[in-house]
Amino acid sequence: MQNFTFYNPTKLIFGKGQLDQLQHEIPQYGKKVLVVYGGGSIKRNGLYDKVMEQLKELGAEVFELSGVEPNPRISTVRKGVDICKNEGIDFLLAVGGGSVIDCTKAIAAGAKYDGDAWDLVTKKAFASEALPFGTVLTLAATGSEMNAGSVITNWETNEKYGWGSPVTFPKFSILDPVNTFTVPRNQTVYGIVDMMSHVLEHYFHLEENTDFQDRMCESLLITIMETAPKLLEDLESYEHRATILYSGTMALNGILNMGYRGDWATHNIEHAVSAVYDIPHGGGLAILFPNWMKHNLKVKPERFKKLAVRVFNVDPAGKTDEEAALEGIDRLREFWNSIGAPSRLADYDIDSSKLELMADKATVNGEFGNFAKLNHDDVMAIYRASL
Repeated sequence: MQNFTFYNPTKLIFGKGQLDQLQHEIPQYGKKVLVVYGGGSIKRNGLYDKVMEQLKELGAEVFELSGVEPNPRISTVRKGVDICKNEGIDFLLAVGGGSVIDCTKAIAAGAKYDGDAWDLVTKKAFASEALPFGTVLTLAATGSEMNAGSVITNWETNEKYGWGSPVTFPKFSILDPVNTFTVPRNQTVYGIVDMMSHVLEHYFHLEENTDFQDRMCESLLITIMETAPKLLEDLESYEHRATILYSGTMALNGILNMGYRGDWATHNIEHAVSAVYDIPHGGGLAILFPNWMKHNLKVKPERFKKLAVRVFNVDPAGKTDEEAALEGIDRLREFWNSIGAPSRLADYDIDSSKLELMADKATVNGEFGNFAKLNHDDVMAIYRASL
């Protein structure tokens, strides 16, 4: 285990009927509030009206930025930055899923930066200051509600990058499982895959003496896998929505990975795919992750075996580490297939014509991955195996 410092200043407000906590949280930051949201689902399910009622009671001067994309774009970030600078916004409120929150983080940092916000995403500049913001979460998936990370796409250049700063933690996040009841089945599935992928990214590392962290990762995966089929049978189950919502937050708020760095190569590989084809992030991860695992099995087969035995109930008797590991990988694929996740790039009508382009984008900064270093040839092999 490496030395570490844990830091997470986000106040998590969880449970039914917690929206009225906006009355206590927002006033300390100011009166001018920019509400950021996506394609209109919060208007259809009534959440928009409830938020606006709360802001009206506060006497807030409200501005709005709607239309945040599922893979949030720098063009939308720039619109938000312009509103913040032109109107003197005091506070931002993200109402939506991880994409809305990621976009809000970039707006908050861009509003305090003199140049183009894309500089922050590409790490040409570092976000040392940001406007304060909070979130009202509507989708269990990314964990963005309790971390400082953000992923932004430049559609003009087909680039998609993750970035973050200590100043881009939400001040608070309100998580009411009821607000996730109307999430469609397919988006619920993508969210489940995304949070499981976050845990798997943590799990594949080279550090020793991480028994407790490993057990946390394993138990979270088991809990998600036990709950997911039940939720998909009853999308308005408060109990199951609550479990999955909390699981998504815990998967990426820094608690699981104290003392080590996970791999994170599969996310980078997927970002290149969705930057070119604009597919759902969770769908891309479901396709790619088992193939990343098979490609890197020989790096540390005993770690893959450990996952197979503890999480996927593989019987290791009479099997080599690699044989047990492969059975575990197959069971992961079978589980994702069973809940309706895609398994091939062909499921999104993606063929081999742009594999080189995607591999170029994935390796634009050279080799990557903390468990296994991947180069252009490695990425191409994983893409080909995913066709």
